[in-house]
Amino acid sequence: MAKDLHLENIRREYSSLSLSRRDLPQDPFELVEKWLNQAIETQVNEPTAMLVGTATPEARPSIRTVLLKEVLDGQFVFYSNYESRKGRQIAANPHVALTFLWHELERQIHVEGQIHRLSPEESDAYFAMRPYKSRVGARISPQSQPIPSREYIMMRFAAESLRFVGQTVPRPENWGGWAVVPERIEFWQGRDSRLHDRFLYERKEDGSWDIHRLAP
Repeated sequence: MAKDLHLENIRREYSSLSLSRRDLPQDPFELVEKWLNQAIETQVNEPTAMLVGTATPEARPSIRTVLLKEVLDGQFVFYSNYESRKGRQIAANPHVALTFLWHELERQIHVEGQIHRLSPEESDAYFAMRPYKSRVGARISPQSQPIPSREYIMMRFAAESLRFVGQTVPRPENWGGWAVVPERIEFWQGRDSRLHDRFLYERKEDGSWDIHRLAP
């Protein structure tokens, strides 16, 4: 039986940066772009990684990490298997949440909104840009389904790789892009004594944004 873990004394102070109301543009995507670029420039580990939270119609949640690929027309875009667990949950319940966490910058962005599929043409364009092995892997992986062994998936990968040598690898119909249209975007900056800076953007019916400072 595993031992109990006591982690109460693991803590740190956040003191390197701050966020004030005067730092905030009216359009939250200007700050999203700024923070993403700063994460990339400072070479944080996996700067485009984000947690994607989904839920079933019965409100049973699940979460996983994916990579943000684009921010287009005020939408957060990523790509995945439509028949995966998250794909099935999204099909049944289009309300999702995203979190970006950059430990090195003591920052987070939290997003809540609705999600929809990109067009097949948009998914085709991105799929064609992927490395050859990534395209092959997308075709042969029954994502989220049980498999008998690693050898099973590697044999399928090898066979599909040989099949398309010197050819264009077509995008499978069960793989493509998702776009999240945000309704709420929160920017979180760690501060001393757990008195963090938190600012929430809430989308209004006319498409503009209300901005609120939240208690830490």
